[in-house]
Amino acid sequence: MTPLSPELLRRYDVPGPRYTSYPTADRFVEAFTDTDYGQALEQRKAGPAALAMPLSLYVHIPFCESLCYYCGCNKIITKHHERAAGYLKYLAREVDLHTERLGIGQSVSQLHLGGGTPTFLSDEELGELMSMLRRNFTFAPGGEYSIEVDPRTIDGQRLQALWGLGFNRLSFGVQDFDADVQKAVHRIQPAEQVFKLVEQSRAIGFESINVDLIYGLPRQTPESFARTLEQIKDLRPDRIAVYAYAHLPERFKPQRRILGSELPPVPDKVTMLSQSLNTLQEAGYVYIGMDHFALPDDSLAVAKRQGRLHRNFQGYSTYSDCDLIGLGVSSIGKVGATYSQNAKTMEEYCDLIDHGRLPIVRGLALSRDDLVRRAVIMAIMCQGQVTFESIELAWLLDFREYFATELETLKAQQEQGLVVVDDTGIQVTAMGWYFVRAVAMVFDKYLQADRNRARFSRII
Repeated sequence: MTPLSPELLRRYDVPGPRYTSYPTADRFVEAFTDTDYGQALEQRKAGPAALAMPLSLYVHIPFCESLCYYCGCNKIITKHHERAAGYLKYLAREVDLHTERLGIGQSVSQLHLGGGTPTFLSDEELGELMSMLRRNFTFAPGGEYSIEVDPRTIDGQRLQALWGLGFNRLSFGVQDFDADVQKAVHRIQPAEQVFKLVEQSRAIGFESINVDLIYGLPRQTPESFARTLEQIKDLRPDRIAVYAYAHLPERFKPQRRILGSELPPVPDKVTMLSQSLNTLQEAGYVYIGMDHFALPDDSLAVAKRQGRLHRNFQGYSTYSDCDLIGLGVSSIGKVGATYSQNAKTMEEYCDLIDHGRLPIVRGLALSRDDLVRRAVIMAIMCQGQVTFESIELAWLLDFREYFATELETLKAQQEQGLVVVDDTGIQVTAMGWYFVRAVAMVFDKYLQADRNRARFSRII
């Protein structure tokens, strides 16, 4: 691959969406209410999707015992574990509000517990949560049932308990094994601890183990991150997510504790990204796209080969057609041609449920243009290519005419070696994968009309 020039790095060192959805969540409006969301649920119940398409569930557990300075998640820092019991009661009531509209027993093929720290809950509380979900939904055999795990909150006995509750996939938050970096972000967890947990997880029988890494953290260098990547090769999880750190201290108060002077410069971040791509692919991992890697026999890699890859609010996914029900504070869902988000504060979330209302505070009903552009952007983000004919057949339009302005804009990216555009479609190049978000941004109608992008993380 041609080396990345300083000019190209400067040009694309700009903020941009990660496209876990299109339109992006910042486009949600308060005019979309719980009534609109309720109608979407009822339409699903009455339509063919209720029988043909299983649901995906996301449950947000906001509690954490300690603060990680890099974190931009919706969280509540507390050592008072008794708070979880009250939260579980509200989750149960939120599920009741859903089943009133959906009916009981809809099929679920995916479940993900995120946070926060889901393992903040005790084994008994996690059991209570899973029992409640199973009473209201039918969990399909062979589904993906995952939970995010903070290695500092778990041991072999707890892993066995999670397996017994029906979880078959784990995601460990590692970020970086370097002790100096861990100190800078206030998250100390020795590599030996993670290695032991992964070994125990495999012995128990978990189908897939994911590890999250972050590059661009304070005190990171290409040399230190290379050592972490070598350790990850030895750990050999089934999936690896390598995220770029998004430094947005104006939005996320904890990040103000990170010294800007300790953040690696852009060329070093690009080197770390390049190291990740080279090291992990040489180790036998399939590059799924943007920030995800998987072993060749993992379902994510299989979906990539078969063209079934999708992005949702948790990142890359194997279930492209699932409606997603988001439960808990700040959760985001997708039902039919709508997006919706729950209240972001515990007080508002509980108050809405106390008044018998679904805790939706904003969302969006997608237009036809939104749906067309979503198809194009997801093809870029997931497959690295767009075939004109497939979009034209699906949406009954002339691609070159509909996207004439966008194709003209892409000429500059083609000259820079990021894409190849011919008579059949658009192909992202090996170099273009570094800047795939910038390629997708060309088709973002909202972004082109709004140049205030500071709310997004930087592309590199």
